[in-house]
Amino acid sequence: MLNRLFQLDHHGTSVRTELVAGLTTFLTGAYIIFVNPAILAQAGMDKGALTTVTCLVAGLATLLVALWANAPLMMAPGMGLNAFFTYSLVLGRGVPWETALGVVFLSGIFFLVLTWLGVRERIVRAIPISLRLAASVGIGLFIAFIGLQNLGLVVHNDAVLVQLGRFTPQALLGVLGLLLAVLLEIRKVRGAILLAILATTVAGMVTGLTPFPTGLVAVPPSIAPVALHLDILSALQISLWASIFSLMFVDLFDSLGSLIAVCREAGMTDKDGNIPGLPRMLTADAIATVGGALLGTSTTTTYIESASGVADGGRTGLTGVATALLFLLAALFTPLIGAVPAFATAPALLIVGIFMMRGIGQIDFYNFEEGAPAFLTFILMPLTYSITTGLAFGFLAHVLLKLFLGKIRECDPFLIGAALFSLVSLVL
Repeated sequence: MLNRLFQLDHHGTSVRTELVAGLTTFLTGAYIIFVNPAILAQAGMDKGALTTVTCLVAGLATLLVALWANAPLMMAPGMGLNAFFTYSLVLGRGVPWETALGVVFLSGIFFLVLTWLGVRERIVRAIPISLRLAASVGIGLFIAFIGLQNLGLVVHNDAVLVQLGRFTPQALLGVLGLLLAVLLEIRKVRGAILLAILATTVAGMVTGLTPFPTGLVAVPPSIAPVALHLDILSALQISLWASIFSLMFVDLFDSLGSLIAVCREAGMTDKDGNIPGLPRMLTADAIATVGGALLGTSTTTTYIESASGVADGGRTGLTGVATALLFLLAALFTPLIGAVPAFATAPALLIVGIFMMRGIGQIDFYNFEEGAPAFLTFILMPLTYSITTGLAFGFLAHVLLKLFLGKIRECDPFLIGAALFSLVSLVL
């Protein structure tokens, strides 16, 4: 039955290979169970409920794309997107978290409509590759900056804004956790980030810096404190339109880039390099974002960690089913998850930041037409504590340079529209 449902023979794989690949993907991406609640809780949301929601959304979204698109993909609340939610919208602009969930919901709805209309691919072509790369780099810097703050290594200073913090026992353990994660990544150990989080947590418990969990297994915390609390009407105010656009933009390139990379690795492309099941995958991505907002979490996206399962032989949705079931099962271990301290998850933010910096070498900084807008995009994200601001300045700088150089015809109308939209949002 499984062979027929997932076309295992056609893809040259077996049940055992798919299940092992699903376990690999889960181990590689399970750090999100710890990190997502830790980030969103800073927006004033209930951490216990967020832990349950993170497991539910990751499990159900992964199951959706596995059964509908027969793809070995993992989906979960996205890193960078959850940072945008907490640090840019809620803490940065003072938007209530209920309204921020409404922003996520609307971005998902618009995303769904754009997917059905086939506009998503059109938008991708409109944005220069340098700005796409710069957006990823900027979010990586932003996440790493937050990780250093959570460790207490970067603290406020009235004179120069920030300075080096004290090396407390918690900070030292976090640095050791970061070192362990880097060493494990170099050794290509599966689940390196997860193992580093667990090791740092255990070290904190042994040294008395964090309490031991009250148990290992328990009924998952209720999702009632966050589920269906989104405020859609408040999210419709004009001042938040740029935030809706920013979430759409970031999720667009995050999910599409991951989908293309993983599907190519899995041999899911045709002779022309196209991905036949891409429309279903993109639709599943948008539906997951809408559903995630209803349940009470930030934007859901496709994870590049899916590539670890593909590297282990995963080729069909059966890999995703195995990953999804493990995420749903993880909801029972909330006492253990809740015992993980901030200094243990901070190294994960730094490692993700390193991952997202990889594209900086592909930006041509010798060409100022390309390098200057890209630089403004990624440098302003951490410095202004706003992903939206970085994107807005990047779009504006690119279009204005082309205008003053007499090359405005090189700009796609979609990009010009994005620049004008950014200008309006900055003025407002």
